[in-house]
Amino acid sequence: MQNLPSLFNRSARRWLLHTQAWLLPSRCLLCDAPGTGMLDMCRACETTLPWSLAACPRCAMPVPAGDGGTPCGDCSRRRGILESTLATFVYQWPVDTLLRRFKFDGDLAAGRMLAQMMACRFAPASVGNPVLVPVPLHDNRLRGRGYDQAAELARPLASVLGLECRAILRRRIATAAQSSLDAVARRRNVWGAFQCVAPVPAHLVLVDDVMTTGATLQSAAQALRQAGARQVGAWVCARAP
Repeated sequence: MQNLPSLFNRSARRWLLHTQAWLLPSRCLLCDAPGTGMLDMCRACETTLPWSLAACPRCAMPVPAGDGGTPCGDCSRRRGILESTLATFVYQWPVDTLLRRFKFDGDLAAGRMLAQMMACRFAPASVGNPVLVPVPLHDNRLRGRGYDQAAELARPLASVLGLECRAILRRRIATAAQSSLDAVARRRNVWGAFQCVAPVPAHLVLVDDVMTTGATLQSAAQALRQAGARQVGAWVCARAP
Protein backbone atom coordinates (compact mmCIF):
# COMPACT_ATOMS: atom_id res chain seq x y z
CA MET A 1 0.00 0.00 0.00
CA GLN A 2 1.35 3.43 -0.98
CA ASN A 3 1.86 5.95 1.81
CA LEU A 4 -0.22 9.12 2.10
CA PRO A 5 2.58 11.59 1.28
CA SER A 6 3.25 9.73 -1.96
CA LEU A 7 -0.43 9.82 -2.93
CA PHE A 8 -0.72 13.46 -1.94
CA ASN A 9 2.33 14.45 -3.99
CA ARG A 10 0.95 12.66 -7.03
CA SER A 11 -2.45 14.34 -6.67
CA ALA A 12 -0.83 17.73 -6.14
CA ARG A 13 1.29 17.27 -9.25
CA ARG A 14 -1.77 16.40 -11.35
CA TRP A 15 -3.58 19.49 -10.02
CA LEU A 16 -0.62 21.74 -10.81
CA LEU A 17 -0.31 20.35 -14.32
CA HIS A 18 -3.99 20.90 -15.05
CA THR A 19 -3.80 24.41 -13.62
CA GLN A 20 -0.76 25.16 -15.78
CA ALA A 21 -2.56 23.90 -18.89
CA TRP A 22 -5.52 26.21 -18.10
CA LEU A 23 -3.43 29.30 -17.34
CA LEU A 24 -0.84 28.72 -20.08
CA PRO A 25 -2.53 26.83 -22.93
CA SER A 26 -0.09 25.02 -25.17
CA ARG A 27 0.79 26.18 -28.69
CA CYS A 28 2.17 24.01 -31.47
CA LEU A 29 5.91 24.56 -31.85
CA LEU A 30 5.65 23.82 -35.57
CA CYS A 31 2.65 25.84 -36.75
CA ASP A 32 1.55 27.88 -33.67
CA ALA A 33 -1.95 26.33 -33.66
CA PRO A 34 -3.46 25.36 -30.27
CA GLY A 35 -1.63 22.40 -28.77
CA THR A 36 -3.02 19.05 -27.71
CA GLY A 37 -3.65 19.15 -23.97
CA MET A 38 -0.30 19.87 -22.32
CA LEU A 39 1.68 18.95 -25.44
CA ASP A 40 3.09 21.84 -27.50
CA MET A 41 1.91 20.29 -30.76
CA CYS A 42 -1.40 20.31 -32.60
CA ARG A 43 -3.25 17.21 -33.81
CA ALA A 44 -2.40 17.85 -37.46
CA CYS A 45 1.36 18.14 -36.85
CA GLU A 46 1.27 15.19 -34.48
CA THR A 47 0.08 12.96 -37.32
CA THR A 48 3.25 13.79 -39.29
CA LEU A 49 5.65 12.53 -36.59
CA PRO A 50 7.97 9.76 -37.89
CA TRP A 51 7.64 7.32 -34.97
CA SER A 52 10.12 4.47 -34.94
CA LEU A 53 7.67 1.58 -35.21
CA ALA A 54 9.87 -1.25 -36.54
CA ALA A 55 13.57 -1.29 -35.73
CA CYS A 56 16.53 -3.49 -34.91
CA PRO A 57 16.51 -4.05 -31.13
CA ARG A 58 20.30 -3.64 -30.88
CA CYS A 59 21.02 -0.56 -33.02
CA ALA A 60 17.50 0.91 -33.55
CA MET A 61 18.00 0.99 -37.31
CA PRO A 62 14.58 1.21 -39.01
CA VAL A 63 13.60 -2.08 -40.67
CA PRO A 64 10.61 -3.17 -42.79
CA ALA A 65 7.32 -3.56 -40.96
CA GLY A 66 7.10 -7.02 -39.44
CA ASP A 67 10.87 -7.33 -38.94
CA GLY A 68 10.96 -5.31 -35.72
CA GLY A 69 12.40 -7.27 -32.80
CA THR A 70 14.85 -9.16 -35.02
CA PRO A 71 18.48 -7.98 -35.18
CA CYS A 72 19.44 -6.42 -38.48
CA GLY A 73 22.10 -8.00 -40.69
CA ASP A 74 24.99 -6.01 -39.21
CA CYS A 75 23.99 -6.73 -35.61
CA SER A 76 23.49 -10.42 -36.39
CA ARG A 77 27.08 -10.67 -37.64
CA ARG A 78 28.73 -8.82 -34.75
CA ARG A 79 27.70 -8.10 -31.19
CA GLY A 80 28.18 -4.52 -30.10
CA ILE A 81 28.91 -3.14 -26.65
CA LEU A 82 25.33 -1.94 -26.21
CA GLU A 83 22.81 -4.55 -25.06
CA SER A 84 19.96 -2.73 -26.79
CA THR A 85 19.05 0.60 -28.36
CA LEU A 86 15.62 2.22 -28.55
CA ALA A 87 14.64 5.27 -30.58
CA THR A 88 11.45 7.27 -30.31
CA PHE A 89 11.57 8.62 -33.87
CA VAL A 90 13.25 8.17 -37.21
CA TYR A 91 15.38 11.24 -37.93
CA GLN A 92 13.06 12.79 -40.49
CA TRP A 93 10.87 15.89 -40.77
CA PRO A 94 9.54 17.41 -38.55
CA VAL A 95 11.59 15.82 -35.75
CA ASP A 96 14.86 16.75 -37.45
CA THR A 97 13.74 20.41 -37.46
CA LEU A 98 12.75 20.31 -33.79
CA LEU A 99 16.03 18.68 -32.80
CA ARG A 100 18.11 21.22 -34.71
CA ARG A 101 16.21 24.06 -33.05
CA PHE A 102 16.70 22.44 -29.65
CA LYS A 103 20.37 21.61 -30.16
CA PHE A 104 21.66 24.70 -31.96
CA ASP A 105 19.11 27.50 -31.45
CA GLY A 106 18.44 27.22 -27.72
CA ASP A 107 14.82 26.09 -28.18
CA LEU A 108 14.50 24.34 -24.82
CA ALA A 109 10.71 24.14 -25.21
CA ALA A 110 11.26 21.80 -28.16
CA GLY A 111 13.55 19.71 -25.97
CA ARG A 112 10.96 19.46 -23.20
CA MET A 113 8.29 18.35 -25.66
CA LEU A 114 10.58 15.75 -27.21
CA ALA A 115 11.43 14.44 -23.72
CA GLN A 116 7.69 14.03 -23.04
CA MET A 117 7.33 11.92 -26.17
CA MET A 118 10.42 9.89 -25.28
CA ALA A 119 8.88 9.13 -21.88
CA CYS A 120 5.78 7.70 -23.55
CA ARG A 121 7.93 5.56 -25.85
CA PHE A 122 10.33 4.27 -23.21
CA ALA A 123 7.96 3.69 -20.29
CA PRO A 124 7.69 -0.08 -20.99
CA ALA A 125 11.49 -0.37 -21.08
CA SER A 126 11.94 1.29 -17.67
CA VAL A 127 10.75 -1.76 -15.73
CA GLY A 128 14.25 -2.73 -14.60
CA ASN A 129 14.84 0.76 -13.11
CA PRO A 130 18.01 1.54 -15.06
CA VAL A 131 20.04 4.61 -14.17
CA LEU A 132 19.91 7.16 -16.99
CA VAL A 133 23.27 8.60 -18.07
CA PRO A 134 23.28 11.52 -20.53
CA VAL A 135 26.03 11.48 -23.14
CA PRO A 136 27.97 14.63 -22.21
CA LEU A 137 29.39 17.45 -24.29
CA HIS A 138 33.00 18.48 -23.87
CA ASP A 139 33.40 21.41 -21.46
CA ASN A 140 34.44 23.74 -24.28
CA ARG A 141 31.30 23.03 -26.30
CA LEU A 142 29.13 23.18 -23.18
CA ARG A 143 30.42 26.69 -22.39
CA GLY A 144 29.72 27.80 -25.94
CA ARG A 145 26.21 26.33 -26.11
CA GLY A 146 25.19 27.02 -22.52
CA TYR A 147 23.45 23.67 -21.99
CA ASP A 148 23.89 19.98 -22.73
CA GLN A 149 21.09 18.71 -24.96
CA ALA A 150 21.41 15.10 -23.77
CA ALA A 151 21.10 16.18 -20.13
CA GLU A 152 18.10 18.37 -21.00
CA LEU A 153 16.40 15.24 -22.37
CA ALA A 154 17.56 12.81 -19.68
CA ARG A 155 16.53 14.82 -16.61
CA PRO A 156 12.81 15.25 -17.45
CA LEU A 157 12.73 11.73 -18.87
CA ALA A 158 14.01 10.35 -15.56
CA SER A 159 11.55 12.50 -13.60
CA VAL A 160 8.51 11.31 -15.56
CA LEU A 161 9.54 7.64 -15.45
CA GLY A 162 10.62 7.71 -11.80
CA LEU A 163 14.22 6.81 -12.63
CA GLU A 164 17.55 8.13 -11.40
CA CYS A 165 19.66 10.33 -13.67
CA ARG A 166 23.40 10.57 -12.99
CA ALA A 167 26.20 12.53 -14.65
CA ILE A 168 28.65 9.62 -14.59
CA LEU A 169 30.52 10.35 -17.81
CA ARG A 170 32.91 13.13 -18.80
CA ARG A 171 34.00 13.80 -22.37
CA ARG A 172 37.73 14.18 -21.82
CA ILE A 173 38.66 14.88 -25.47
CA ALA A 174 37.34 17.84 -27.47
CA THR A 175 36.47 15.81 -30.56
CA ALA A 176 35.57 17.22 -33.97
CA ALA A 177 31.88 17.50 -34.83
CA GLN A 178 30.64 14.06 -35.88
CA SER A 179 28.36 15.53 -38.57
CA SER A 180 31.41 16.44 -40.70
CA LEU A 181 32.87 12.91 -40.74
CA ASP A 182 32.18 9.61 -42.49
CA ALA A 183 31.41 6.41 -40.56
CA VAL A 184 35.02 5.24 -40.17
CA ALA A 185 36.24 8.68 -39.12
CA ARG A 186 33.38 8.98 -36.62
CA ARG A 187 34.52 5.83 -34.82
CA ARG A 188 38.13 7.02 -34.69
CA ASN A 189 37.06 10.50 -33.62
CA VAL A 190 35.22 9.46 -30.44
CA TRP A 191 36.96 6.25 -29.41
CA GLY A 192 38.41 6.73 -25.95
CA ALA A 193 36.78 10.15 -25.64
CA PHE A 194 34.87 9.35 -22.43
CA GLN A 195 35.83 8.55 -18.87
CA CYS A 196 33.79 7.76 -15.77
CA VAL A 197 33.90 10.33 -12.98
CA ALA A 198 31.51 8.66 -10.51
CA PRO A 199 30.68 5.14 -9.29
CA VAL A 200 29.01 3.04 -11.97
CA PRO A 201 25.88 1.00 -11.16
CA ALA A 202 25.26 -2.35 -12.80
CA HIS A 203 22.34 -1.36 -15.08
CA LEU A 204 22.63 1.82 -17.13
CA VAL A 205 20.94 3.43 -20.11
CA LEU A 206 22.70 6.12 -22.13
CA VAL A 207 20.51 9.00 -23.32
CA ASP A 208 21.28 11.10 -26.39
CA ASP A 209 19.44 13.20 -28.94
CA VAL A 210 20.40 11.62 -32.29
CA MET A 211 22.05 8.35 -33.25
CA THR A 212 23.67 8.18 -36.69
CA THR A 213 26.37 5.50 -36.86
CA GLY A 214 26.30 4.79 -33.12
CA ALA A 215 30.02 5.56 -32.70
CA THR A 216 29.51 8.05 -29.86
CA LEU A 217 27.19 5.73 -27.94
CA GLN A 218 29.52 2.77 -28.41
CA SER A 219 32.47 4.78 -27.08
CA ALA A 220 30.47 5.96 -24.07
CA ALA A 221 29.25 2.41 -23.41
CA GLN A 222 32.82 1.10 -23.59
CA ALA A 223 33.90 3.52 -20.83
CA LEU A 224 30.99 2.38 -18.65
CA ARG A 225 31.77 -1.29 -19.27
CA GLN A 226 35.41 -0.80 -18.37
CA ALA A 227 34.29 0.87 -15.13
CA GLY A 228 32.20 -2.16 -14.15
CA ALA A 229 28.74 -1.74 -15.68
CA ARG A 230 27.22 -5.13 -16.50
CA GLN A 231 24.29 -3.99 -18.66
CA VAL A 232 24.37 -0.88 -20.87
CA GLY A 233 21.60 0.16 -23.25
CA ALA A 234 20.76 3.38 -25.07
CA TRP A 235 17.66 5.51 -25.54
CA VAL A 236 17.75 8.18 -28.23
CA CYS A 237 15.22 10.68 -29.42
CA ALA A 238 15.82 9.92 -33.10
CA ARG A 239 17.71 7.38 -35.21
CA ALA A 240 19.08 8.31 -38.61
CA PRO A 241 17.91 5.79 -41.25
